[in-house]
Amino acid sequence: MSKEESQGKRRYEYELGHSDRELKRLATQAALVDPMTHQYLSRAGIQTGMRVLDIGSGAGDVAFLAAKIVGPTGTVAGSDRSSTAVEAARERAKARALDNVTFYECDPATFAFDSPFDAIVGRYVLMFSPDPVAMLRGIARHLRPGGIIVFHEVDWTGAASSPSSPTYDNCLRCIAETFHKVGTNPNMGLGLHSAFIKAGLPAPTMAVSALAGGGADILSGIDLVSDLAVTMAPVMEQTGVISVAELGPDSLQERIRAEVVANQSVVVGRYEVGAWSRL
Repeated sequence: MSKEESQGKRRYEYELGHSDRELKRLATQAALVDPMTHQYLSRAGIQTGMRVLDIGSGAGDVAFLAAKIVGPTGTVAGSDRSSTAVEAARERAKARALDNVTFYECDPATFAFDSPFDAIVGRYVLMFSPDPVAMLRGIARHLRPGGIIVFHEVDWTGAASSPSSPTYDNCLRCIAETFHKVGTNPNMGLGLHSAFIKAGLPAPTMAVSALAGGGADILSGIDLVSDLAVTMAPVMEQTGVISVAELGPDSLQERIRAEVVANQSVVVGRYEVGAWSRL
């Protein structure tokens, strides 16, 4: 069986890649969404001294957030299947002198850790899984009795502009359509409730946040959406969603900002959905 067949309809294991540019984009994204993730982790009950497993760590942003909460008496184990991402995360942990954060290059659903964890966390991971329910079942076995599981996923259902900014709205359409075509779920956020229950976990508590603002507002998330579209541009073209030339990645962010300002629009980003439960 080919890799493509074994992953169902997914044509790409991770269509955003793990290039230096993508890791930089993730850092920009983290600056905007880290406060939301921090809130979800805290509300879920993660606290000082806990042992935490971070799923799909990437460059380590969520692991570092968890490390702030658990403090020096706690520990965080980050996991990612990408050697590039793990190497970057390890360098960042070293630069921060975080001796209580360790990163593993592994599939956490099948990897054998030394001991169970008090909490498992993840951000923007389940949406890329061909079977998020099976993934939840696989990682939940690493939790101790009474342990906490927290996921922060996106949902593009509510992303829009008002009055309409056509370039921004077209970006949203292209991103969501491309995700669908490659087997990524752009609406995983609101699907977390069902996924938890199907995985045999208690029904989760949930919360939703979103970035919003005008064209001159750096916190509106325009750069987050435009950067993501630029990163995905080659895959958009390969899947027939839009050509790179038509998207115009070199000037995309500037065109969106100018249009939003001219239309006096308010842009609303994707839903940032948190879900958590305790075994």
